[in-house]
Amino acid sequence: MRKITCLPETFQFNSIPNKHYIETRKKKKEIDGKRIEGNEVYALVICVSILLFAPIVVSQPIPTDKSQVEAWFNGIIKPLKEKGKTLDPELVQAETEPRIIKVMQGGGGEFHTITKAIESVPSGNAKRVIISIGPGSYKEKIRIERNKPFITLVGDPKNMPNLTFDGTANYFVGANLNIVNTAPRPDGKMVGAQTVALRVSGDRSAFYNCKIIGFQDTLCDDRGNHFFKDCYIRGTVDFIFGSETSLYLNSEIFVEGDPGGDPEMAVIIAQARESSSEDTGYSFVHGRITGTAKDVFLGRAWKSSPRVVYSYTKMDEIIHPGGWSSNRQPERADTVYYGEYKCTGKGATPATREKFVKQLFDAEAQPFLVLDYVEGSKWLLPPPTVPN
Repeated sequence: MRKITCLPETFQFNSIPNKHYIETRKKKKEIDGKRIEGNEVYALVICVSILLFAPIVVSQPIPTDKSQVEAWFNGIIKPLKEKGKTLDPELVQAETEPRIIKVMQGGGGEFHTITKAIESVPSGNAKRVIISIGPGSYKEKIRIERNKPFITLVGDPKNMPNLTFDGTANYFVGANLNIVNTAPRPDGKMVGAQTVALRVSGDRSAFYNCKIIGFQDTLCDDRGNHFFKDCYIRGTVDFIFGSETSLYLNSEIFVEGDPGGDPEMAVIIAQARESSSEDTGYSFVHGRITGTAKDVFLGRAWKSSPRVVYSYTKMDEIIHPGGWSSNRQPERADTVYYGEYKCTGKGATPATREKFVKQLFDAEAQPFLVLDYVEGSKWLLPPPTVPN
């Protein structure tokens, strides 16, 4: 299972079997023999209960009809020149004079590695830097520091590059990338065998048309507001985890069977909210869940108060009839926020779901069906394009 070690300031990520670390300044806790992050929350809260579960709705909801989603998105998320006044001024200033850096393994670019291209970006960067990546496999430990915001990694959608990635910078964009952890499948014996393919810890990060592939712990979707559109995510156990606020739109989740894993714990999501006062959670809209595993749980209560909602999601019959797990801690059934809204497929079976699962009414679902769930109206722009 996941092993997480807390360090005071740094994060390191390896694309080979090894320990992986998550940056934290939080209190350490021990649960089920695993050291994990914990929060100490001090707050005086006086508000109606709906505010604990929902952001403010200010944008048009995602259409019920999946065929209308692309036109809806393009109608809202327009180029900078059409949307500048509604975006954060810092972002507008950064986008006015973008710099393009080309990376090509066989020559013809400014650099032959992604790492060298990132190193060329100065600390405190205040302008959009688009790193255009040529085809091929880039076996690098790619890291973008917090002091280098406004970086975009983009590949050719017809010949997508393969790479590993770890990013903490704000205003990051990734498009047309295969982000793959090439470590062998964990066998249940090797210590620290599971490692992430992608960790996202910077605020306001977007991924378009990316494939994120691994086994256990594929995607550490951690801290800040994140947006995934038209992506493909594959893994075995807890392979989307973290404590941020993310919207996944029109993305496919593939659950790979894990012969050496716990047959009762084939799980997609381990969202890490620890209190209802934390405004974090995952929203999956117009996605699909498929794979080769059996009796898959949509999520489990890794922490005490996770919040996850699936809307308009097509679920194959691989989903466990109960749908969700309290992580063998019955008391967490009273603190989780697990919701489903108008999902379809053989795996979408409301009648057999656990009692703590919410089948959402229209009004309850609406806060999870808008781009402003991740404050998207302030920072989202269309996927980048690079001129030939």
